[in-house]
Amino acid sequence: MFEYAVRRLLYGIVVLFIMVTFVFVVMRLVPGDVVKLQLADAGAVTEEQIEAIEAELGLDKSIGAQLLDWASHAIRGDLGTSLWSKQPVTEMILERLPVTLQLTGMAVVIAIVIGIPIGVISAVKHHSFVDNFLRITAIGGLSIPNFWLGLILITVLSIFFNWIPPLGYQPFTENPIVNFQQMILPAIVLAVALSASIIRMTRSALLEVLHSDFIRTVRAKGAKERLVIYKHALRNSLVSIITLIGLQIGTLLGGTVVLESIFSLPGLGSLIFETVSTRDYPVVQSTVLVFGGMFLLVNLFVDMMYGWVDPRIRNS
Repeated sequence: MFEYAVRRLLYGIVVLFIMVTFVFVVMRLVPGDVVKLQLADAGAVTEEQIEAIEAELGLDKSIGAQLLDWASHAIRGDLGTSLWSKQPVTEMILERLPVTLQLTGMAVVIAIVIGIPIGVISAVKHHSFVDNFLRITAIGGLSIPNFWLGLILITVLSIFFNWIPPLGYQPFTENPIVNFQQMILPAIVLAVALSASIIRMTRSALLEVLHSDFIRTVRAKGAKERLVIYKHALRNSLVSIITLIGLQIGTLLGGTVVLESIFSLPGLGSLIFETVSTRDYPVVQSTVLVFGGMFLLVNLFVDMMYGWVDPRIRNS
């Protein structure tokens, strides 16, 4: 298991490098230039002034040289400095990382609490009215864009219930109640698609296990149906569910980019949303690196969970 984890980690590092390289190149190829944006309000500027600022920011080098320079510093833990605020990128990320982690964590918990029980009910009552209703609801949850749902919820709650999330972000350590009020609505919106996926996966995986030979044997021994479902069938279905959750973490992290901006949350998602428009290259590529690293660690953790859920995987 240790060798497997190390091998997956090495593969993940290679994928991270490819991903960051892609973002690094694309950010410099899209229309717009950070130097010209900074000088937009300066009036007439000479070519010499532009070249001087490019040299100061290190943008006068080739893309390959810039990438190697940034990567060599990133390996040592130096992610560079913002081209606009001149603040170290590491500090900016550490300030905003807890918000994104909390939002994603709450969304995962909500999705699991909602998705698995409803998926079990749908499987147990398959081909019934309840099953059909829950399947249609799950498809609807998968089809609704989270940014649209977030805007609709804010509009409905403010117009009909005269309530909006408190403005001015408050960390959980400072004011847990206000923090919960600010985080619960975007967490629910972010959890909708994941819970719908969990419902569908739980249903299909559980139905497959319930029709297996060992479940028939357990039932023949006189075990109670609740015990058959939750102790035997559901546990043997968890590998598929855990895999789905691990793969969907990337989708959740991507969803924070827009939702944090909609709900005015100072997380990594809103940071990358703000800095893409200003072409703040070090912040964008470093934030993408952190997103990719989190996704890598979550999937590595999911792989380790397989052994706990299914001893046959651990023994192999």
